[in-house]
Amino acid sequence: MALSESQKKAVSHVKGPLLCLAGPGSGKTTVITARTRFLIEEKKISSMSILVITFTKAAALEMKERFQVLMGGRSCPVTFGTFHSVFFWILRQAYGLSAANIIREEQKYQFLRELLSQHHLEIEDENEFLAGIIGEISLVKNDRIPLENYYSKNCSEELFRKFFNGYQEKLQKERLLDFDDMLVMCYELLSQRPDILAGWQKRFRYILIDEFQDINQIQYDTIRLLATPENNLFIVGDDDQSIYRFRGARPEIMLNFKKDYPEAETVTLAENYRSVENIIRAAGKVIKNNHARYPKDIHGVREKGEPIEIHGFVNQGQENGFVLEKVREYQKKGVALRDMAVLFRTNTAARPLVEKFMEYNIPFQMRDSLPNIYEHWIAQDLITYIHMAQGSRKRQDFLKIANRPKRYLSRDVLQDSEISFLSLRRAYEDKDWMLDRLDKLESDLTVISRLKPYAAVNYIRNGVGYEEYLSEYAEYRHIRVEELLEVLNELQEAAKGFDSFEDWFQHMEEYKETLKNQNREKNREEDAVTLTTLHSSKGLEFPVVFIVDINEGTIPHRKATLEADLEEERRMFYVGMTRAKDRLHLYYAKERYGKKQDVSRFLDELRAKPAAKS
Repeated sequence: MALSESQKKAVSHVKGPLLCLAGPGSGKTTVITARTRFLIEEKKISSMSILVITFTKAAALEMKERFQVLMGGRSCPVTFGTFHSVFFWILRQAYGLSAANIIREEQKYQFLRELLSQHHLEIEDENEFLAGIIGEISLVKNDRIPLENYYSKNCSEELFRKFFNGYQEKLQKERLLDFDDMLVMCYELLSQRPDILAGWQKRFRYILIDEFQDINQIQYDTIRLLATPENNLFIVGDDDQSIYRFRGARPEIMLNFKKDYPEAETVTLAENYRSVENIIRAAGKVIKNNHARYPKDIHGVREKGEPIEIHGFVNQGQENGFVLEKVREYQKKGVALRDMAVLFRTNTAARPLVEKFMEYNIPFQMRDSLPNIYEHWIAQDLITYIHMAQGSRKRQDFLKIANRPKRYLSRDVLQDSEISFLSLRRAYEDKDWMLDRLDKLESDLTVISRLKPYAAVNYIRNGVGYEEYLSEYAEYRHIRVEELLEVLNELQEAAKGFDSFEDWFQHMEEYKETLKNQNREKNREEDAVTLTTLHSSKGLEFPVVFIVDINEGTIPHRKATLEADLEEERRMFYVGMTRAKDRLHLYYAKERYGKKQDVSRFLDELRAKPAAKS
């Protein structure tokens, strides 16, 4: 493919820093590989002195393969790698480390579970809690935040510091490091050892970085050290596609690049080779509402294309049914299933559509592992109530729901493998208030046994008082009760349409099997619709794209309360829109779980008419 004028300008840059703003579908990989070849062939620069950094192993491999094809298979030892692989190479040379020194993901959880046990904490959503703590430990390291200045979102500050310090002590004792330590240790090594730094500066005189908008503070600080004194730093990225703030990515680093390097040249790759003009214009209309960005006028090189479809539905069930019909309609027109994608804000949001696709035998593949909502601890509580309503008197069932809500039933009276209400009444015969509670529980179980699944869930949450228990638990865990009620709402919605508990339980087993098969066959080549989150859609493209649930509270997410968060949500929506090559469908529901839903402000921005010129 012949290079455009802006691509040629970027490729032929040689000395000093350059900021290459690469819009969606603008051929940035082409620019990086072509510039690498230009430096070697035209400027006679040693290939060994060129370092190309990407964010994932797969991207580094693809970049290397594209470069090798460009070079006609000639041996050119350019270094292609991720930040972690390059920084670990530096550490390996200095300290003699090996892969055996890198902690495995399951070991992280093991270490933190030991700390949980030490502090005698009872956490229902243990895996979710530990994942949150691991993410926060990573954030503190990557942003180089002093521990005393960090305020945890998952627990008290005092407890988080105990987790952080206990985890670090365990790593040191076992002579292990995690991926974040690789970055921190490499920065510290290069900062404290000018002799070692000078050696690597001499080795890598030309540094090219892809997806620069996703860089974090420690990565940037280390790269700046390596690039000195020549500062031949060629960065490629799109600030409008920075969507990994939760992982520590800092779009402001790219926005401030010209302050750090006032002499830097700027080239904008404004041609979008992927999408039709209607999609490009619509996406541009949304993203221009962000303030913290480089202004760009992205334009297409293809035809105008079909208008974007924006459609509202009475409820989510109708929305999912319409997606299904549209998919079948495209299929009849000869569009392959693999050429279609449905994008969601969160992976859990895919469940209703997954169940719809299962019902109608539409092949699909998940880009993300979809958590099984029926395995969530809240679901397990509901299922336990139903099992007990059906006659189970197992000790483990009693233990699970005895104090959800609080009934003050002691574990001491739940010693036998089978528990009877008669034995419980004997244990509390001198406590009238406890006998009342036991009568209420037994009566509740009788009521539940006579109901259909949807009504049973409703009775458990309101009649039994399970919602009240969730409120208390949310307060204990320092989380918003809405997050727990969302799970409860979804479970109640999922129970609709089943006439008996047996039918619902059978469906749960079939659903579990489908998810297992999805995980097992994730990379299998098959003609199937792709279901993915907006986050995971980055880097992909499809002729036909559906974005669903474009409502306030979902897109943008309800957690986005600060301006910076809201701008990231808008960038995420922009990324989703620009995955579409030919057709883009944007859907929202007017009601969810029986409650009115507001249409997303992003759709309002898209539909707004341009202001009249005075």
